[in-house]
Amino acid sequence: MHRAHTAFSLALSPMAHRNFATWLLKSGTSQKLAKATAAAAVRTYNSAAAEPFANGSTATYVEEMYNAWLRDPASVHTSWDAYFRSNTYTSPPNLAPVQANTLPLTAFNLGGGAVAGAAPDSKTIDDHLAVQAIIRSYQIRGHNIAHLDPLEINSPELPGNSSTKTIYANFSFGEQDMERQFKLPSTTFIGGDEASLPLKEILNRLENVYCNKIGVEFMFINSLEQCNWIRKRFETPGVLNFSPEEKRLILARLTRATGFEAFLAKKYSSEKRFGLEGCEIMIPALKEIIDVSTELGVESVIMGMPHRGRLNTLANVCRKPLNQIFTQFAGLEAADDGSGDVKYHLGTYIERLNRVTNKNIRLAVVANPSHLEAVDPVVQGKTRAEQFYRGDQEGKKVMSILIHGDAAFCGQGVVYETMHLSDLPDYTTHGTIHVVANNQIGFTTDPRFSRSSPYCTDVARVVNAPIFHVNADDPEAVMHVCKVAAEWRATFHKDCVIDLVGYRRNGHNEIDEPMFTQPLMYQKIRKHKNCLDLYADKLIAEGTVTGEEVKSVAAKYENICEEAFALAKTETHVKYKDWLDSPWSGFFEGKDPLKVAPTGVKEETLIHIGNRFSMPPPNAAEFVIHKGLMRVLAARKNMVDEKVTDWALGEAMAFGSLLKEGIHVRLSGQDVERGTFSHRHHVLHHQLVDKATYNSLQHMYPDQAPYSVSNSSLSEYAVLGFEHGYSMTNPNALVLWEAQFGDFSNTAQSIIDQFISSGQSKWVRQSGLVMLLPHGMEGMGPEHSSCRVERFLQMSSDDPDYFPPESDEFAVRQLHDINWIVANCTTPANLFHILRRQIALPFRKPLILCTPKSLLRHPEAKSPFSEMSEGSEFQRIIPDNGPAGQNPGSVKKVVFCSGRVYYDLTKMRAEKQLESDVAILRVEQISPFPFDLVKEQANLYKNAELVWAQEEHKNQGSWTYVQPRFLTALNHSRDVSYTGRAASASTATGSKAQHIRELNALLNDAIST
Repeated sequence: MHRAHTAFSLALSPMAHRNFATWLLKSGTSQKLAKATAAAAVRTYNSAAAEPFANGSTATYVEEMYNAWLRDPASVHTSWDAYFRSNTYTSPPNLAPVQANTLPLTAFNLGGGAVAGAAPDSKTIDDHLAVQAIIRSYQIRGHNIAHLDPLEINSPELPGNSSTKTIYANFSFGEQDMERQFKLPSTTFIGGDEASLPLKEILNRLENVYCNKIGVEFMFINSLEQCNWIRKRFETPGVLNFSPEEKRLILARLTRATGFEAFLAKKYSSEKRFGLEGCEIMIPALKEIIDVSTELGVESVIMGMPHRGRLNTLANVCRKPLNQIFTQFAGLEAADDGSGDVKYHLGTYIERLNRVTNKNIRLAVVANPSHLEAVDPVVQGKTRAEQFYRGDQEGKKVMSILIHGDAAFCGQGVVYETMHLSDLPDYTTHGTIHVVANNQIGFTTDPRFSRSSPYCTDVARVVNAPIFHVNADDPEAVMHVCKVAAEWRATFHKDCVIDLVGYRRNGHNEIDEPMFTQPLMYQKIRKHKNCLDLYADKLIAEGTVTGEEVKSVAAKYENICEEAFALAKTETHVKYKDWLDSPWSGFFEGKDPLKVAPTGVKEETLIHIGNRFSMPPPNAAEFVIHKGLMRVLAARKNMVDEKVTDWALGEAMAFGSLLKEGIHVRLSGQDVERGTFSHRHHVLHHQLVDKATYNSLQHMYPDQAPYSVSNSSLSEYAVLGFEHGYSMTNPNALVLWEAQFGDFSNTAQSIIDQFISSGQSKWVRQSGLVMLLPHGMEGMGPEHSSCRVERFLQMSSDDPDYFPPESDEFAVRQLHDINWIVANCTTPANLFHILRRQIALPFRKPLILCTPKSLLRHPEAKSPFSEMSEGSEFQRIIPDNGPAGQNPGSVKKVVFCSGRVYYDLTKMRAEKQLESDVAILRVEQISPFPFDLVKEQANLYKNAELVWAQEEHKNQGSWTYVQPRFLTALNHSRDVSYTGRAASASTATGSKAQHIRELNALLNDAIST
């Protein structure tokens, strides 16, 4: 490949063209070459209809004369010689096949000075090749010297970006060549309907297309069709011509965008609002994208963006009522529950009529924290889910727009992770339009210190996304770029990037002083007219509008703002629900908010699912399954016959029963199809045929809901964010993300902290997302042992000192009031119930589920069907049902624990024959804490010592969470001691010997009297 690449590069260089032409003309004798050239030059034919005199015998006569002239021009009359040399005659078609890799030399015979039919000279060939190289150079590198910076102080630090002449400096053209005509190659559209142009006009048109206010990066795309599509959209003459009506619409939209920021600056001068001054054109740009996309069939647009410009987007793109926005500045009390968020983080959902296209459109802006790019995968997941539920398999009806800041777009790794989801079959949203509000600064940091790439948008090149750089002070150029971007997405369903190169008129926020760190830039900005004034002056000068019309449009919008401002003053409370970005229409209405549907199912259902899950593809005897998997299927069938289930079968029965009830199930994560520990095997692979697979859970019932299990990219941050976004869209779906190991979930900590744990409190937005986190200290080292359950518990919002009033609704009320659920189950039956409970609840809460590793195949970690059938339910605490539980009065020690350590404890208890002296209780649901059941169990064992045993280190695991809650549950009347590993900075030792030593010490300490 390296050799091929080198050869190809050399072939494209001007020197290579020159050498090729020289070799072509020097090889062989000049006479032979002249004849070959002349012969090659006449292989076209003009029909008799075009030359009515040439019919029948006359045509044959003319052809004979022509062939004689080819052999010797002096052998025919001078009149024939003049006729054939005038190039008005073409020969009949040659039926001989054209040889591969040949080029008619007549292609070089335009204006080169050689007579028709004669051999072109070396300069003619070189010059035409040079023109083609120049055209290609503009297409590849024109963006380097385009006038993109409104302030004219920054340009990419690339070689040869000082003058347009550098693009064609290596070609030996002089002023005398400027009027020469050159044939245009098929790789350019600058000629329009003209096949050739003078060199001067070629250069002028190329400079105007590629080196003006638009810089296009696209020649890295490895699709000729896509490159030609882009060339045509930018090179065709007249593409930037706008009608007076279109110009007035741009002006009106720009006036609103500018007027909104000016109004806020006037009314709330000391408030942070992260205004859009310096890049106000982003608002008309977004509206243009939406207009064109709506015209092309899009019905729903989901947007994600940072805080800069968010309020303006809500007001002028989504048409959020202005009084609701102004109310956010008033500092009023909230009328509903939750902690709320600052105004420039809030989202919204609007359905309205698009007045330009006269079509209805749904617009959603997803709420986002200050983690600027964290919302990117959330938007993509929400978009993918909406496409799924609409049956929009090609993304024609639902699309996403992501707005970025320049520093964050190149600085945040989640951008790269999200980009790499763009073409994955189970994660693609069929094209996202990325809009970069390029301030040319990040807070106080210059681009030269914030990135190593020439442009902030270079990350998009990895997925072959075209990048359209545009000067934000040229509204018409911006509108054209937006139109092309929307059409690109509709045509190819791939990502593209619009880089709006503007500036930031104020500091990072309105009360920040930028002159401290960028004095020269801000001296220029202070003197620079805003985009609205520049464009208004342009339209007034060309007579499209008058100065009075400009003032009238601005005054009209200011009056609208004043009326909304007056209305906002009458409000007494803010309503968080007005800012909900993902409403669940009809989900909460008519439901008892504290009534949970039963989670047990009929035994026949379990048997049916188990049988189908343990079968190879029906009627597919030729489907070759791995022998090891045949044993797995046989083992599953045996369990079904015995009416017991292991972990994988219990999970499959939870999924299958929900699918039967019409609940869509989506499982996503690294290696989830097989399972990290080779236990799940939801997708069977044909051993002899590539891509031939069978998923039994997709074929349980003829009318079941869809089941999706998707191996993800090796990403936690983006994929967890994606699944969170997916879960926000529809409450009647079970969406699960599984970590390869629970330890790796902290790579997605921003999604966990900013969205999953606090999303409902900040944004009144619920999610039923399930996080499956393999967890357990099994001697596998510090990165394969702990999901850091202590972090999830620390973020749980229940009060350790408050024992809620006991009632029949105690458990569900706890679930209703908390921010999420944290559990560590020890039986397949409890796994079955807790997964089904996610859908049975009349509300939605995230579930953080510590999942096992060795328990997946542990002979004791099995459940009978009776624990999953009708009448059974999730057990928050599993009591001791052995001798100790039957005679609690004689028990000397009660060990509370959670997770897989239970099986180690029971084994040690049996070895010490202390089944009657030591009771072991499992706390399956850690948060919300089961105060009532702990109190009940402790009262059974009045004389016993109470111990909490865990396999994690003392400063980790559940201990710091459960300790104060035990005291509250017991009304501080009894103490609970700790048994487990000592505090440690690391989650686990890397030494197997030390692990065993620590485990034995833990077990001996716990199981002693």
